[in-house]
Parts: sequence; structure tokens; C-alpha cells
Amino acid sequence: MKTVKTPADTRSSSASSVPLWRLLQATASAVQAVRAGRSLTAQLQSVPQVLRPGVQALSFHALRQLGQATALRELLASKAPPPAADALLCTALALCWDEARAPYPVHTLVNQVVEAARQQRSTQVQSGFINACLRRFMREREVLVGQTSGNPQAQWNHPLWWIDRLQADHPDHWQALLKMAQTPAPMTLRVNRQHHSVQSYQDALAAQGWACKPVGADGLQLDKAVPVHQLPGFEQGHVSVQDAAAQIAAPLLLQGWDSQQPWHVLDACAAPGGKTGHILEISPQAQVLALDVDEERCARIHENLERLGVKAQVRGADASMPKTWWDGQPFDAILLDAPCTASGIVRRHPDVRWLRRPTDSAQLAQVQTQLLKTLWPLLKVGGRLLYCTCSVFKLEGDDVIQAFLQRNTDATLHPSPGHLMPGNVPRGRPVEDNQLGEHDGFYYALLEKRQV
Repeated sequence: MKTVKTPADTRSSSASSVPLWRLLQATASAVQAVRAGRSLTAQLQSVPQVLRPGVQALSFHALRQLGQATALRELLASKAPPPAADALLCTALALCWDEARAPYPVHTLVNQVVEAARQQRSTQVQSGFINACLRRFMREREVLVGQTSGNPQAQWNHPLWWIDRLQADHPDHWQALLKMAQTPAPMTLRVNRQHHSVQSYQDALAAQGWACKPVGADGLQLDKAVPVHQLPGFEQGHVSVQDAAAQIAAPLLLQGWDSQQPWHVLDACAAPGGKTGHILEISPQAQVLALDVDEERCARIHENLERLGVKAQVRGADASMPKTWWDGQPFDAILLDAPCTASGIVRRHPDVRWLRRPTDSAQLAQVQTQLLKTLWPLLKVGGRLLYCTCSVFKLEGDDVIQAFLQRNTDATLHPSPGHLMPGNVPRGRPVEDNQLGEHDGFYYALLEKRQV
């Protein structure tokens, strides 16, 4: 029986040797679940802990190559086999079509995929078919791969509608965006300025042999990811894991304000609480109301704030229904991190590209528009509302804000990053350039309410 170390974390004792076919079965189940509309994060929760690191690593690889794999399967078998067998076959092709980047020797992968098919009731009948397809692929690899070269979904490993939208929205950057989506995202930390300066925490990491570089006002980007429990002072709230683009929100919302004032702040869609915590690190006296429509996700907010040693009022409530939660006291500042397609974070969540549908952006833009309309009256004159999404689609960014400004003459747009392409975040003030680099894609618009 072929056994392997799980590829994601061979340092852990829980990642003991397991049959590769079991990892491949679970990975194919993850691919099948994503195709059926289930998020990879949710699917991984059902994977046994001993398999999870390896299945996550293989699933990320498979989903980043699923467009190419699907195109190859269509050449090998024009009629798709049943979903479980198709997922297993496409998983195999995704993992082995590029031999230089295959996580295991291709012959090993093929043998173990066939074994996985034989060991699973839902694919036993198709095990011979899967074997025949993969053996043919190994014989005709160069020709078959060449035949997919004109297929955009195979070339870019994204749905065609997604490719078309990026071309329309970002004609100068769409290819770079698609290429970047294929690379793992860096691990970035937010240093809690109540405990450390960025430099002192960088020194603490260096003392443990971990190299990093400053990003943004409070961030450090690690050269190599490490388990969070190994970070100095993590449990004491000295540092948090947060992408550099997401770290822009709190300092942009509060820039120029006295950090010792008890500002009345609403974080309207707060879970899991990263931006809420950052607001309170910058302005410890702020009176923050953190909302999330999901009660279970509110528990995550509580956990994160408790670890940081800061306090906010956390409520499970729908931000679009203020009658159920608002006490009538207007806010000095509102952070609206609105629901979106998450098209800016596909490096971290490669399943997103396959979960989304062409109509999702328009539907979510309606939700975003309604939230802006509902929350704007809750803001004081002279107050600020920061609208942001982790999307690079203009339908969920510029389009929403320009329409809002046309309807609300009491709203002024402050200098803001706008559509922030994945790029390098400079030190110091919030990012002002949109060059490609090492952070997630976001959209930011800072609005101020004026007297009319």
C-alpha cells in the first residue's frame, strides 16, 4: 500500500503517513463539493483532522488548475462521467498535467487515483474508465495539452465570464490579475500598536529566525508562513493575521482623528472581527458597535476581541434593519465591509472562482446599495462612512459609489484607494498606488457627510 506524508505540513505529528489514495479521494470530494456550490472551507471541516492539511494543499492545487483539467477531460471523454468519477478524474488531471509542478510523481498519482476509484463505492464502476483515460493522457500528454491552448478557461483557469469581466474592468491589468490568482498569497501580520512597534515585533521575529518586511502602517509580511501559535505573544494579542489590504480600513476611517476620543463607531458587517480589533488598537477609547447577521460568526468576533484585550458591543443583527438594533444615537464613523463576490481574494480561496456565477455581482451590488442607503442616515453631519469590498469587479466598487454620490448630495468622496489591485502596500500612510504585488484585491471609498 502506497503511503505518504501529507504535503501541507510534514512537521506535525498529526500529519502521519496515510495512503495517498485516501488523500486523493477526499480531494476529489472537495472538488465535487465546490462544483455543487459548497465552499472549500466548509467542505474541509468534514475531512478527518489527520487528512486535512494534505487535502487542503491538494485541493488548492486542483482548484487552481481545474480549468485546464476540465478541458483535458473533455478531450479524453466528450461525455462527462457521473459527478464523483468526473471529480476524481479532473482532480488527477489537475495534479499531474504539468509534470514539473506535480505534487507527486505522475505515475504514482495515476496509480493511486485508480486505487481511490476502486476503494470508493461511488466510483468503483468507473475505475476502469478512469484508468484508461489517465493512461491515454500519459501517452499523449503533449498533443492533448497542445489542443487546449486556445481554450481561455484552460489557459487562465477561471470561468470565461470572469475573464471577460476582468478584461472589461481592468484592461491594463487583467492578465496580471489572472496570473497572480494562481500563486499562493503571503502570510501578513498586523502588529498591535498597543503592545509593540512594527520594528520591535520584526526584531522579535528575527530573533526566532523568521524574516519579514514591513507593509502598510502596522503590517509585517512574512517570507514564509508559520503556525500562528508559534508567533511571539499571539495568544496575548500582540499580533494578528490580516492581509495588508484589509489593514488599510481602520487607519483610513480614523485618519487625522484624536485617538483618545470616545468616537461612536459602527462596524456594520464585522465578522470575524479583524477590522473591529484594529479600530480599537488605533483608538482604544472608541465606543464600537460590531454587527453581524450570523450569530455563530459573532462568536468569532468575541474570540478575536478577547484575545486582543479590547471591548466592543457585539450584536447578532442585520445591518439593513436598524430598527432592530439602533438606539437612535448617530455615529461618528461607520465601516461598511459589504458582502461581495470576494473576487479580490482568490489567491487565498481558489474555490471562489468556481463558486461564483455571472449574475452574482449585480445581485450583490443591490445588497451593497441598500446597505449604503440604510446606514447613511445613521451618520452624524461631519461623520465618515468607509465603504469597502474584497472585490476587484467595478460593479461592486466604483459603480456602487458613483451611483450613491449622484443620489446623495450631502456625501463627499475623500481621497481613497478606489479599486486596489493586488499590489505592494507602501509603509506609512494608507496605500495610494494600485501597482501589482503582494496584497489582496480590495475597493475603498471614504465618504463624509456634509451639511446641505
